[in-house]
Amino acid sequence: MTDFKIPYGRQNIQQDDLDAITKTLKSDFLTQGPKVKEFEEKFAEYVSANYAVAVSNATAGLHLSVLAMNLKKGERVITTPITFAASANCVRYAGGEVWFADIDPDTYLLSIKHVRKLIESKPKGFFKGIIPVDFAGLPVNLEEFRALANEHDLWIIEDACHAPGGYFIDSSNQKQFCGNGNYADVAVFSFHPVKHIACGEGGMITTNSKDIYQKILLLRTHGITKNNMSENHGGWFYEMQELGFNYRLTDFQSALGITQLSKNKKGVEKRNNIAEKYKKAFEGKIKFQHLPPNLYNAHHLFVIETDKRKELYDFLISNNIFVQIHYIPVHNLPYYKMIGYENASLTNAEQYYSRCLSLPMFPTLSDEEQNFVIRKINDFYDKN
Repeated sequence: MTDFKIPYGRQNIQQDDLDAITKTLKSDFLTQGPKVKEFEEKFAEYVSANYAVAVSNATAGLHLSVLAMNLKKGERVITTPITFAASANCVRYAGGEVWFADIDPDTYLLSIKHVRKLIESKPKGFFKGIIPVDFAGLPVNLEEFRALANEHDLWIIEDACHAPGGYFIDSSNQKQFCGNGNYADVAVFSFHPVKHIACGEGGMITTNSKDIYQKILLLRTHGITKNNMSENHGGWFYEMQELGFNYRLTDFQSALGITQLSKNKKGVEKRNNIAEKYKKAFEGKIKFQHLPPNLYNAHHLFVIETDKRKELYDFLISNNIFVQIHYIPVHNLPYYKMIGYENASLTNAEQYYSRCLSLPMFPTLSDEEQNFVIRKINDFYDKN
């Protein structure tokens, strides 16, 4: 055993974060105040999108996004089985049907080859949209997905919850940051504590469409607006135009989000340094997520594959290295089996799940801690 206790992810709350929260708690607004708008504007600028809407969590963001794309009951959407359940659940919330396409066995991202095959196996109009996931922080090449979507009149929601600060370089040699809205209609980010930007809970939706932006704003707050107030109305006037939700983020969470966002560029650089050290240690010995050319991984996770997954997992836990599994394939969860997905043929996803293990990955992981993780993994393989 060791004095180390190393989780797979950890938030980093510093004095500037605490000062920002305290200042907001002492202000006139705890919610629905100026910090929310400030956070939205700074986040939109950070990812180079036109609009951003802060929400209570990323699941709420995904739900609002499918509603903003006018998903109706019975309509079908394609996503990846290797993701957190929310990427699929949002479709179910709107009464839609989820169809899973397999992953690329090296990048672990939704495979455009398998998505194309699935789309072309059905009549035109059978599917309404695609929800690709920037899994582990590795960006999906949305230029390719946009071309495919345009062929078949589909919308795209980018699940970028793992990837603020990640980007790919498109065919015009331009950096396309995750969530910038140039290829996806909408993107969603998460501010869960183990993510890059920690707000306790929280999320952000980004888009370049004014119409989508306005619809999401309306749905975020009960479907209520004051926009149609006239001189004949008093200051109390409001209209509920749609059946919306209370998916707002608070001002003190937004204050924390602003300070966390300001440190994300350095945080992503540190995550990449940690990833490079893992790669150098494991190159040629242990498989890890492939980084294609012209992609910059934001590295929410560092995933390896091992044919002794349970044994290695137990060994590392016994040494206070709290690795994790990301994820049980969504189609294998009891709910999705119950509604008819038990016979889905997703070979790459299931093979990946049988072997995957997420190692500690967070900006405050020290060299000493990472060296200990690497040493223990090497010790395991030396004995096995």
